[in-house]
Amino acid sequence: MSLACDIRVATAASTFGLPEVSRGIIPGAGGTQRITRAIPFGIALELLMTGKRIAADEAARWGLINHVVPSRDELLPKCLEIAGQIGENGPLAVQAVKEAAYRSRYTTLAEGLRIEQFESGLLANTEDAKEGPRAFAEKRPVNFHGR
Repeated sequence: MSLACDIRVATAASTFGLPEVSRGIIPGAGGTQRITRAIPFGIALELLMTGKRIAADEAARWGLINHVVPSRDELLPKCLEIAGQIGENGPLAVQAVKEAAYRSRYTTLAEGLRIEQFESGLLANTEDAKEGPRAFAEKRPVNFHGR
């Protein structure tokens, strides 16, 4: 399930793996596809073919998770912190960044740059795109409206 998430936070006690081969089946819900895109291919294959689990620190080292917090009590606050940081930004810009990143992930750099330019063009005349630089110049907090 975590492989379907954009940003992953786990406790130090968490473990990660795809144990399906130990049961004579393969991971479903895109497990074989998502893991090979999330971490180095060789590491992904090892996890897929052995069914072994890895600790949170190793998962973080390979980029499978973004953050490790010491305990469950710190999990939700860390997630809310990240969500808050995202929420402070222009919603149209956040949406465009995610769209450009996902659409260009498996393309050439040139195609990715075209996708980025397209997304940037869609934002250029929005109220939010004008508000951000204006607020910066006026040294005041931004007031995005998603328009």
